[in-house]
Amino acid sequence: MIILSTIVTLHTEDRIDSNSYRLLATLFAGEHHAMNHNIRLASTDDIQQLLPLIKDFHTFEDIQISDEQRKQAINDLLSDPSLGGIWLILADTTVAGYIALTFGYSIEFGGKDAFIDELYIRPELQGLGLGKQTLIKIQQEAKAQTIQAMHLEVARQNTKAQKLYAHANFLPRKKYMLMSVSLKS
Repeated sequence: MIILSTIVTLHTEDRIDSNSYRLLATLFAGEHHAMNHNIRLASTDDIQQLLPLIKDFHTFEDIQISDEQRKQAINDLLSDPSLGGIWLILADTTVAGYIALTFGYSIEFGGKDAFIDELYIRPELQGLGLGKQTLIKIQQEAKAQTIQAMHLEVARQNTKAQKLYAHANFLPRKKYMLMSVSLKS
């Protein structure tokens, strides 16, 4: 009951929405609830729903961009499918997070490749298997689009995420390391 009372406190303080509250209350009350998990390709109509999730992820990862830059980047990605897409992660009727996939091309892998740019699951819904299921489903989506390889980066200290990615068959490339340069003016 301590956990359930914490959920009530979180709900009263508006930290989680009512759908999340019902989902978590059902799980913690011991009822057997088979959570329906799915991902749905977002459109520009979903920007207002995505913005707070992406901002939460950027805060967690200490990514410093303005709200306007964030909104423009999301709009650009959602407006041009050749760049990739953002999928909403759904647990029952609750938007639990999102995964952003961007497209490229690799000579080494012999065709189109994709980069998981961001994966975020709301903290109160982590640990329920949503990350694992999302990675399975996004790999299926990528295969359907003839993607030959998927890549991602993960913080060195984020061992929890590293384990999740390893379970989804992502392996570190011992010979290579990701390096970046910003070309913004």
